[in-house]
Amino acid sequence: MAGKDIIIVRQKDLKRLHVIHKVFEGALTQGQAAEILSLSERQVRRIVRRIRDEGDGGIQHQSRGRASNRRIPKKTVDRIIGLYRQKYKGFGPTLTSEKLYELEDIQLSKETVRTYLIMAGEWKKGHKRKAYRQWRPRKEHFGEMIQMDGSHHDWFEGRAPECVLMGYIDDATGKAFARFYEYEGTVPAMDSFKRYIKKYGIPLSVYLDRHTTYKSTAKPSIEDEINGTKPMSEFERAMKELGVQVIHAYSPQAKGRVERVFGTFQDRLVKEMRLRGTKSIEEGNKFLDDYMAVHNRKFSVNPKQENNLHRAIPKGLKLDGILCIKSERVLRNDFTVAYNGKLYQMLDKTNAQKVQVEERINGTRVITYEGSRLRYREITERPEKEQKKPIIFIIKKRNPNIPAMNHPWRRFKPVIQHNSYQQKELQT
Repeated sequence: MAGKDIIIVRQKDLKRLHVIHKVFEGALTQGQAAEILSLSERQVRRIVRRIRDEGDGGIQHQSRGRASNRRIPKKTVDRIIGLYRQKYKGFGPTLTSEKLYELEDIQLSKETVRTYLIMAGEWKKGHKRKAYRQWRPRKEHFGEMIQMDGSHHDWFEGRAPECVLMGYIDDATGKAFARFYEYEGTVPAMDSFKRYIKKYGIPLSVYLDRHTTYKSTAKPSIEDEINGTKPMSEFERAMKELGVQVIHAYSPQAKGRVERVFGTFQDRLVKEMRLRGTKSIEEGNKFLDDYMAVHNRKFSVNPKQENNLHRAIPKGLKLDGILCIKSERVLRNDFTVAYNGKLYQMLDKTNAQKVQVEERINGTRVITYEGSRLRYREITERPEKEQKKPIIFIIKKRNPNIPAMNHPWRRFKPVIQHNSYQQKELQT
């Protein structure tokens, strides 16, 4: 058998041909070849007979190169291409297949239509074009802008409940800062920001998303409309007091650097904690103290300008009085304040009409007036109000007034009128 000029393309056919040659050489029986090829002996005998008669080319399937019996007629294909060029130019394959069925009574799948359009040069293969997003260059100075966000993830891989990693990254250098919390909210945001500025200083601006923690969803009040201001969340209010500009992103791609660093953390940080068996938020935060230094040495870059725009925390600035949740309450005439269903008695006399209740991030509560703290105590037992005795009305029974025997009322006799039917009945 010649067969040297035949190129066997399919690996499956090449294996079969090698085994059949062993049968011809006497090294294998047809039964052994059937076991190796997972075929029946009858099929092996057919293959041996075909190769003996046709050469190595007989290993190929007999229908190879033939047109399918289920193919769509060329006349129909030409009609589809013609209709596309005349009526549906610029339509996508999906819409074209729908219109061919609705208007032309030609039912074809969108993939079949796509194939014919590509063969005719009317459509090009390719993925859907993504929205164009221009690459934004880094800021030039360290501390000019930081990106901030929270990442919800199973950070401890089931060893502890799912939690949130509050992450920060400097836009110019890529230096990151992170800390674990149970949830993403105002208190975790303020606590993590306080820790960041104690480590690096106060940045010029912070870039974050439109989460309700960072952007208020309240409608403008009458005062806001008069002053031309917008409602602020507690975090925005705190940033304003610290002199930090808040910039809100309109898409995750806009704050891509913090999103990418979360991807790195979800890969590397999770595996590092797995190796150390970290199984709680407290252990995770202790590990982050050392891990972030290693991460920043590996992934941070030098800024274009050497100046550090982080501002030092001014002396005497009370961070706890800024990074907190503030609520205004009315001071009653008895020097008490109602807050969250509880009543507090002021121990310091003041002429204030309203005071400010501050929920600190360390869990304490402070009541202030014009920046000064006021002493107070919680009223646990409220005095019971004196219950007024109910007024009892005594109603005396009146004896019935019986008319006299010669009273005109007794001489009154009512006249009873009957209808015609009743009169007939009475007569009968």
